[in-house]
Amino acid sequence: MFLIDDILLAPARGLLWVFKEIHRAAEEEQANEADAITAKLSELYMMLETGQMTEAEFDAAEKALLDRLDAIKEREGGEEEDDEDEMVVIRKRR
Repeated sequence: MFLIDDILLAPARGLLWVFKEIHRAAEEEQANEADAITAKLSELYMMLETGQMTEAEFDAAEKALLDRLDAIKEREGGEEEDDEDEMVVIRKRR
């Protein structure tokens, strides 16, 4: 009886496994995107400090990146709302 159950449920289990793998890959890609945005923000700060971009250009680029980062955090749905994981952006005004 158990052998027949295993045979009948095998396609469903395989499909469930595929969906879990797709979900895991999507979450991993989302985490990588957040890391890339954080790196780009650091690069922007360096460019501003070295004078390679103006304050207006920096503000526009920073706003776009922070909006994308907020959208990613929103999609995560607050699953991990640790203070350590939140990015705090401190900017020096001249």
